[in-house]
Amino acid sequence: MDQDRPPVETGCVLWSDGMDLLQDAAERKHFLPTGLEGIDTLLGGGLRKGQLTELTGQSSSGKTQACLYSAAHVAARHMGAVLYLDTSNSFSPSRIARILDELPISFIKEPKDVRLKRVMSSIICESVFDIFALFEVLNQLEVSLNNKVNNGGNKICLLIIDSISSLLAPIIGGKYSQGRSMMISVAMILKKLADKHNLSVLVTNHMVAGNGAPKPALGESWKAVPHIRLMISRDRGSNICTATILKHTLLASGRHMKFTFLPTRGDCILVSAVHALLRTSTGYMHVVFRCVATDDPSIHVHKH
Repeated sequence: MDQDRPPVETGCVLWSDGMDLLQDAAERKHFLPTGLEGIDTLLGGGLRKGQLTELTGQSSSGKTQACLYSAAHVAARHMGAVLYLDTSNSFSPSRIARILDELPISFIKEPKDVRLKRVMSSIICESVFDIFALFEVLNQLEVSLNNKVNNGGNKICLLIIDSISSLLAPIIGGKYSQGRSMMISVAMILKKLADKHNLSVLVTNHMVAGNGAPKPALGESWKAVPHIRLMISRDRGSNICTATILKHTLLASGRHMKFTFLPTRGDCILVSAVHALLRTSTGYMHVVFRCVATDDPSIHVHKH
């Protein structure tokens, strides 16, 4: 905001004029890369800052892999810290290490072990298994952002929830009479965090049976929440996937693009030590993940 021009204020409301809105729009043109060329091309650069993007798809379609790619590439490119909320123990440090190994040569400006430690130290992973834990984490995140608390000097720029539907689906139409209201509260908090702090928010959602074809879960109330909704599908027996726009603020629905993941099976990987930060009830705890050589680098991860 221009320092020579005081803000227009009426009572408790701070109004924005045209220059403020123009500056805000320019800032929100920035994207965070997913590292998946097809998705980044389809979205015009990646995950738009200030917005909530949803990835939906059938089981094993690649939603979690896309989240891991996004976390790895944002951290590797020094774009900021990542808060990764894991609802099903699917966060795989060895998979992130494999992704980093495949970065283009132009990104290799430091020894691999140094880069691995730096990247994993920029990813804060927390297990969240119910809606109440989610509210607590989001509240703590907002307090930290308001107080400008950084992770090792890096401001959190990407919030990932994998998956949002595993937390919200159990409270809709179940024993929680206020389930739908709680879902809308989560939606409002996420969009407020994205808008106020210029975060990219990335969530995953599963598919349910529809009239003739599967459709994203969580119903019509949630359908209006994401700014962008992408459906991911995988070609049977291959790593070739297709991302299709179901909803976008600027682009037409139905546009699609193919992309590929690195193989997750048949390759061995040996990672001596992967460093990460996990939040505990008393603060953040430094954790070392030791990964052993395996035919599937997404398993056999031991946390110490």
